[in-house]
Amino acid sequence: MSSPTTATGPVTGHVTNPDDQPDLRGNRFPVADELDAPDCAVSGELPAGLRGSFVRNGPNPAFEPIGRYSALDGDGMLHAVTFGGDGRVSYRNRWIRSRGLGAELAHGAAIYPGLGEVMDFPSRDLTGDAGPVKNPANTHVIEHGGRRLALWEGGLPTEVTPSLDTVGEYDFGGRLRGAMTAHPRLDPRTGEMLMFGYSLFEPYLRYHVVDADGTLSHSVDIDLPAPVMMHDMVMTEHHAVFLDSPFVFDIANLGNGPMVRWMPERGARIGVMPRRGTADELRWFDVEPGHVQHFWSGWADGDRIEFHGCRYQDPDFGIDNTTPLGDRSAKDHFARPARFWVDLAAGTAGWEPMDDMEGDFNRINPAYDGVAVRHLYLSGFTRRDRHLGDFDAVVKYDDATGERTVWSAGPHGHVGESVFAADPGGSAEDDGWLLNVVYDDDRDATDLVVLDARDLAAGPVARVHLPRRVPFGFHANWFPEAVA
Repeated sequence: MSSPTTATGPVTGHVTNPDDQPDLRGNRFPVADELDAPDCAVSGELPAGLRGSFVRNGPNPAFEPIGRYSALDGDGMLHAVTFGGDGRVSYRNRWIRSRGLGAELAHGAAIYPGLGEVMDFPSRDLTGDAGPVKNPANTHVIEHGGRRLALWEGGLPTEVTPSLDTVGEYDFGGRLRGAMTAHPRLDPRTGEMLMFGYSLFEPYLRYHVVDADGTLSHSVDIDLPAPVMMHDMVMTEHHAVFLDSPFVFDIANLGNGPMVRWMPERGARIGVMPRRGTADELRWFDVEPGHVQHFWSGWADGDRIEFHGCRYQDPDFGIDNTTPLGDRSAKDHFARPARFWVDLAAGTAGWEPMDDMEGDFNRINPAYDGVAVRHLYLSGFTRRDRHLGDFDAVVKYDDATGERTVWSAGPHGHVGESVFAADPGGSAEDDGWLLNVVYDDDRDATDLVVLDARDLAAGPVARVHLPRRVPFGFHANWFPEAVA
């Protein structure tokens, strides 16, 4: 069951950024209120088959941060754009009413420090039963087993409703011990959800399988030599696949430098196990050190497993409270598309570059997760003057032909993550549309652009002009309208 949230009623933000923190500048500055707009202006022609809701999650702090602020720290806010199929489009945004936000609302100011000082626990006199670490639920939003869940990989998922109201933290009836990744894998054929949680303390990794009805039915503790940042995983029809990269949490270094350090001398491994296997069935394969935040998909062909992801040579996401408040702490070490493989029979693994374009936020048609996939979508960079995460283009790769297609948002455009919305009348893998919230800093405004996935270079077939700026965020999903 879900625990009830303690934060109710409207929320008003109180952020001014007096210290000129980089992650609160420009479109990273939070919006201060919640809005309902039943009828958004539209340019172009909306596809008749586009019926449902695009929902984007991201950080939007309600109060002035304590000390250094990272975009990873902000309170979760959901932005929903709903297509009615009659040419009308509505917009709504809501803060996720976490227990931590509830405590801060009662106090009238921030209580919790950012991740760079996460072990500096606030007084329980201030937090009450909200816990020593805030779960902002600010990273992703999914739907499984009849529940919609907002995700943050440092804690439990938070259940929300389709109208964006917060129900509360959800622990799968007490079966989920520890955190849940922000990137579970949903099998469109079996209905199962594969997921994991990493921890700063042993066991460093715990893997789970959730049945189609939402029952968490399988859990395995996986022994790792160190606590690593593991943001995503891969599944095939028969395997769960993990990347144990040398991107390691250094608890002893807290307050003296980065919380997460790149330590290539530790090596890197790809782990493969049966989807409902045991820890003894997990096999490790050495691979050249590199880190992947987001994978596209994976599949198996006999004893060979292949998967794609954007590979960082030496990541640095800047969780470092020793950096002066007015300076950027993250380093612009960008990722590039790569193809990985494991040969189960030979006991070997490797990788090769796919392209020299930099980018991340990888997505596919979700109906193909776990099987061979041809069309890969990416948020990319065509300009060299952008910082980490500040994408300016939507990219499509055809893995069969090697073709790359790019739509650029222009010098003033900033794109988020593309979400694939399938055309209900289509049958091909790329029959559908890519939805993306695009901020224009020249107009200080945000549009939701609708791109035909079959003809990306043609540009948007429609633009929904949102009634308010949507700040930089993380991940989004498409929730199609239920068919009666």
